[in-house]
Amino acid sequence: MPLTVEIWSDVVCPWCYIGKRRFEKALEQFEHRDEVTILWRSFELDPDAARDVPGTAAERLAGKYGMSLERAQQLHAEMEERAAGEGLEYHLEQSKGGNTFDAHRMIHLAATYGHQGAAQERLMRAYFTEGESLGVWDTLVRLMEEVGVDPEEARSALKLEKFAEDVREDEALAQQLGIQGVPFFVFDRRYGLSGAQPPETMLAALEKAWEEAVNLQA
Repeated sequence: MPLTVEIWSDVVCPWCYIGKRRFEKALEQFEHRDEVTILWRSFELDPDAARDVPGTAAERLAGKYGMSLERAQQLHAEMEERAAGEGLEYHLEQSKGGNTFDAHRMIHLAATYGHQGAAQERLMRAYFTEGESLGVWDTLVRLMEEVGVDPEEARSALKLEKFAEDVREDEALAQQLGIQGVPFFVFDRRYGLSGAQPPETMLAALEKAWEEAVNLQA
């Protein structure tokens, strides 16, 4: 009896990568983990962003929220420390701003290969750890090839705007469900969990959704 977990996430959201790691820890402890299907859903934190946004990460953060550059740098240092606590290596000052719509399209393409989770992981690592720009098509094609997607198909999909409707459908569904921020986890369309909650909270949600599904089958 499969259990479906849908995860709304953006590949440039620092809490989303942390939430991904925490969910993975919860899943490792879940007795029925082999029967869990994970669906990654698209969510753009800044859908109106240009493909390439100039300035350092701290400058972009300061400009967006009207804070000082020093405060933005401090927040980045704190986030890098949190990420390190989850075994993640963030280099936020190297991160390059830009639109993520095409990156989300590539995740949907990777899903047709059965590599959606791998694509999500690779794109996040590229952005947060390696300082890659996810608005550059050549970069996206190379990263998708690394997870097993045919590079020519990836390039063609980008040019022909394939999977754009899939991204928009995910975002429309998020609106219908009242999702306003990410990460957001939906367990079997029964329970929603907002934010990068601790693994024990996610595990409890998995167990609760599983128990209810079993009771409905009885």
